[in-house]
Amino acid sequence: MLDFLKNEGVSPKIISEIEAFRAKYPTVGNLSKRVPVPRYLYYGKDVWEEAITALLCGENLLLVGPKATGKNVLAENLSAVFDRPSWDVSFYINTDAATLLGTDTFHDGEVTLRKGPIYQCAEFGGFGILDEINMAKNESLAVLHATLDFRRAIDMPGYDRISLHDATRFIATMNYGYAGTRELNEALASRFVVIDMPAITAEGLVKLLRREFTDLKPEWAEQLAGLFQDIQRKCDGGELSTKSLDLRGLLAAVRLMRAGLEGNRALEMGMVNKSFDGFERQLVNDVIQARFPEQITYEDVFN
Repeated sequence: MLDFLKNEGVSPKIISEIEAFRAKYPTVGNLSKRVPVPRYLYYGKDVWEEAITALLCGENLLLVGPKATGKNVLAENLSAVFDRPSWDVSFYINTDAATLLGTDTFHDGEVTLRKGPIYQCAEFGGFGILDEINMAKNESLAVLHATLDFRRAIDMPGYDRISLHDATRFIATMNYGYAGTRELNEALASRFVVIDMPAITAEGLVKLLRREFTDLKPEWAEQLAGLFQDIQRKCDGGELSTKSLDLRGLLAAVRLMRAGLEGNRALEMGMVNKSFDGFERQLVNDVIQARFPEQITYEDVFN
């Protein structure tokens, strides 16, 4: 991962500070199994430098932005770059203190604490990935206030107060305007530094496609990236909703093409049909037909 950062043009000073952090807080034993091995890489020098600097300074990080901006990819990549075990916490409306910190359970005839992911992050110096943090009720998240601010502690009734390991960091993600999301409480938001995630660039998308599909022809990587950018522009202009602006769907479509499915049918499954509005599906189909031929074969797309 450090070689990747060098190729992205990240400051050598920042990279040397990562190396010092890793030397100071080595990951040993079974915890190494929790260090992610990223399938996808995040492309964007400025965002990388901002995120790494924040974590080196001991801050918690909030990645904010619409879909297809790489929030979860960056969060996973950061755990890998720092060589830290990670715990993924998916937030939902019924997330509560027991889900996050832990709850009482019986073991060998005694009441013991079944430690939650936040507690384990605190104990072992992990990176906690708090996914879609604004899906939970704000009152449920109040239990994290002491964990995320200068106190860096967990104080559960009936158990000893513990201080967070010096290497512990929390990286939260949130989308705007999704069904079920809510405005993040100001008290909680103040405990993070925030990166407003930019849309993926055409150059970054080409790199992602070429890395994921090494047999993809360069001109087709550019065409597929261009298609995604075309849909992005229509979403930005209000002509389309973001339902078909689906990077996971684009990658799935390319996988279907590589498996032998005709290209337009693959794009229909991966992107067009993500919208359940017939008029909008037709608009997305029009964007695809303006860029691609009526038949797309395996031989057209792959070496």
